[in-house]
Amino acid sequence: MLAESLKGKSVIVTGASKGIGKGIARVFARHGAKVLVVARDLQAAETTARELAAAGATASGFSADVTRLEDMEKMAQTAAERHGGIDVLCANAGIFPQVKMEDMSPETWDEVMATNLKGTFLSVKACIPYLKKSGQGRIVITSSITGPVTGFPGWTHYGATKAGQLGFMRTASMELAKYRITVNAVLPGNIVTEGLEALGPDYMKGMAAAVPLGTLGQVEDIGHAALFFASREAGYITGQTLIVDGGQVLPESPDALNQM
Repeated sequence: MLAESLKGKSVIVTGASKGIGKGIARVFARHGAKVLVVARDLQAAETTARELAAAGATASGFSADVTRLEDMEKMAQTAAERHGGIDVLCANAGIFPQVKMEDMSPETWDEVMATNLKGTFLSVKACIPYLKKSGQGRIVITSSITGPVTGFPGWTHYGATKAGQLGFMRTASMELAKYRITVNAVLPGNIVTEGLEALGPDYMKGMAAAVPLGTLGQVEDIGHAALFFASREAGYITGQTLIVDGGQVLPESPDALNQM
């Protein structure tokens, strides 16, 4: 069964102290995985790990910056030492400062590229030696509908990284196939997180109205999708994407929603 195939597996989740990453970590922990909660803020990572441990999970926190290869190598080494190896990497860390192109500095562009795109590469690269030794090596990337499917003013840099992750995924899945490591991506729509709430109630209400299912997603919705990609049952799936958005990308116009 899906729930059984993750029990005892060693899982790394980057950007796991809040938002979607925390939801992913919570879902894996609930299914018996041993979780390394990774974030730049050690206190926040350890707080999340304690919450998971209080619910009966094996979890610990670790501070790392996904833009630094040495941090990612230490992260991988620590996961292997604490949990006996690495079976699953959830490359989730990302930032999305909203600014339109006319006002965007090159430094802001580079910062988003470094965290979202380079950070995905570095976290994967550091974990490969350990994933090769796993009988169930899995990499799950948190991309987005923004960039690969949709656009939104103020997020040209973010959208470029999210589309870039999918280009990375397709070739990475080919390179790692010989090791029986799969690489897939989850594309969230509008999910209720601290970041989304910061955009205000009017934004959230408007976004919910644009979703055919009539509500915004929860972080656990993304966690369940990642859990599937990481499972034994998904072992013959690689280089693929799964949109989790309540049908948000389906309507061809606002009128299509009115016709429902």
